[in-house]
Amino acid sequence: MKRYCFLALVVLLGTAQFTYAQLKYPATRTTDQVDEYFGVKVADPYRWLEDDNAPETTEWVTAQNAVTFGYLEKIPHRRQWVNALEKVINYPRYTAPTLKGDWVYFYKNDGLQNQSVLYRQKGFDGQPEVVIDPNNLAADGTTRLTVFNLSKDGRYAGYGLSKAGSDWQDYFVMDMTTKETMSDKLEWVKVSGLSWRGDGFYYSRYPSPEPGSEFSSKNENHQVWYHRVGTPQSADQLVYEDPANPQRFHFVGTDDDERFAFLSISDRGKGSEGNALLYMDLSGGDKTFKPIVATPGKYAYRSVEVIGDDILVNTNEDAQNYKLRLFNTKTGAWKDFVGEKPEPLSGVSSGGGKLFLTYLKDVTSRVYVYDFTGKMEQEIILPGPGSAGGFGGEKMDKFVFYTYTSFNYPPTIFRYDIATRKSTVFRKPEIAFDPETVEVKQVFYPSKDGTRIPMFLVYKKGLRLNGQNPTMLYAYGGFNVSTNPGFNPMLLPFLEQGGVYASANIRGGSEYGEQWHEAGMRLKKQNVYDDFIAAAEYLIREKYTSKEKLAIRGGSNGGLLVGAVMNQRPDLCRVAFPQVGVMDMLRFHKFTIGWNWIPEYGSSEQSKADFDNLYGYSPLHNIKETVHPATLITTADHDDRVVPAHSFKYAAALQAKNRGANPALIRIETKSGHGASNTRKNIELMADIYAFMFYNMGVTPK
Repeated sequence: MKRYCFLALVVLLGTAQFTYAQLKYPATRTTDQVDEYFGVKVADPYRWLEDDNAPETTEWVTAQNAVTFGYLEKIPHRRQWVNALEKVINYPRYTAPTLKGDWVYFYKNDGLQNQSVLYRQKGFDGQPEVVIDPNNLAADGTTRLTVFNLSKDGRYAGYGLSKAGSDWQDYFVMDMTTKETMSDKLEWVKVSGLSWRGDGFYYSRYPSPEPGSEFSSKNENHQVWYHRVGTPQSADQLVYEDPANPQRFHFVGTDDDERFAFLSISDRGKGSEGNALLYMDLSGGDKTFKPIVATPGKYAYRSVEVIGDDILVNTNEDAQNYKLRLFNTKTGAWKDFVGEKPEPLSGVSSGGGKLFLTYLKDVTSRVYVYDFTGKMEQEIILPGPGSAGGFGGEKMDKFVFYTYTSFNYPPTIFRYDIATRKSTVFRKPEIAFDPETVEVKQVFYPSKDGTRIPMFLVYKKGLRLNGQNPTMLYAYGGFNVSTNPGFNPMLLPFLEQGGVYASANIRGGSEYGEQWHEAGMRLKKQNVYDDFIAAAEYLIREKYTSKEKLAIRGGSNGGLLVGAVMNQRPDLCRVAFPQVGVMDMLRFHKFTIGWNWIPEYGSSEQSKADFDNLYGYSPLHNIKETVHPATLITTADHDDRVVPAHSFKYAAALQAKNRGANPALIRIETKSGHGASNTRKNIELMADIYAFMFYNMGVTPK
């Protein structure tokens, strides 16, 4: 993809007060491209925008950004938002530590650093020393450390780097005695883990793409390789591939003792939600993988721990909320370990010779400790309704660490002592924030079909329910992803300005297990949009806000959500932010990793029912000639997950059919990907979102 050069073009908007009527969008050429699906002819006049290497596309992007940034620069309080966000995020942020021998590893961001820095120290009282500082790897701070995994003896570490927000990674090896990066370099790594075995590790990659198509061409033939430390990538051993099924994912991982290697295979390109799981007994000299579950199908299987000759597996087979089962490697027999519960099992980890099981109860964490016989020992009492994660470690560790957070509770690291079964605060964030000033409320509202939907509301205490509060409604609604409560310092300036933040836990996620997910996928996708619309109507009905003071926002699958809802209910809100969205539901599977989403959405080419459904809500294909909300579309040049062509085509169509004076703009970031590639870009993006929102609501910040 070309690196878009955004010229400092002068946009002639005059010197009078900035108004919507002055906007003049770049002309977008149309073609007579027509495709036929099951006898239905579908026009695709902006197909040429899919070619991100074409000079015409580059010119279009430059012209669009000139209009967009010209508009944003005219907003009087834009800089005020930047300053406020810089202030609230400028505090030290840590991750929970990881123990390896005498060393303690952790990440820290001083506050405004573009990337967090990896440190280590001898014991908990040692002097921290830098292991990897990604901020020194690129002048613009857009190189990110994606993975860091130590060998069993701690002598080596494999680590991955991503540049400019791309999903592509390069893997390297560090000698932990000297902290020097060795000559090893592994390229074209994507959708991969890094699992050590002896003096090397397993990883997954794709064949090298054609030059010029690295960020848009379809990724196929996912391969597992074994890399031995100190050798070139050309000497790596191919462990597994399946060219006959090019749209399968393949991963190999090992247990902590490196006794077993586990091969997971999923077939999402053919619509399979689950995976196959195989194992190899490395201690017994096995050379091939033996099946636990031979072929990918409906159910998911993930190895959790090795207990003697048994492999502990987390699965949703006959258990929509997941359960734990044991597979015996000697007999091939299964038996239950921890049965299914009414609440979904959202996480399983092990450390200190214990198992830690996290369940979701109305979208908040409940954590229980089990021994290796399957006996529950205790519940870990959390500070309140929020989210907890971590708990991992090695079997001989005397304690494990976890992080707890909520909307008004900054991420706090706790240490759980295995012997005493008690939790204590290990590190509190050094942030000037009084949680008593912020109200967090969970409400439940009925969707169109009567389904009870949970939603979190966050606002300053003392809020008046007068229908005049600027409100941002956010949701995701897909891919079995739960939107859990968590602290975001970038919300604080918005709340200080009287804003209300609403996070709706609509169907399609995992908030209530697989049934909640299935109720919002494929042919039932309309439930997701109905849930979101009902959330907006609840906020208006209960006088938290009004149509004139409501903004809707979502990213990726959530960008699709916002685009679809804008088409179905253009009158619902004043402002809309469809971010990095899947907007062309008929062609998403033709780019990079898009075929991976077929189990979630269906395919326009595989069945008429899927085509009819997708065509019926696809944001690109259902834009009406009407007055749309003030819209700021966002995407980025290095987004090789949801390629920017989705947003390009959608923006062109929206600008052509938008009636009235509301702006329909697209903000195209450089050297960034599916999310902001560094802290600075994240601040600037959020400042533009808040500025655009308040400006179009006619609200002047204090």
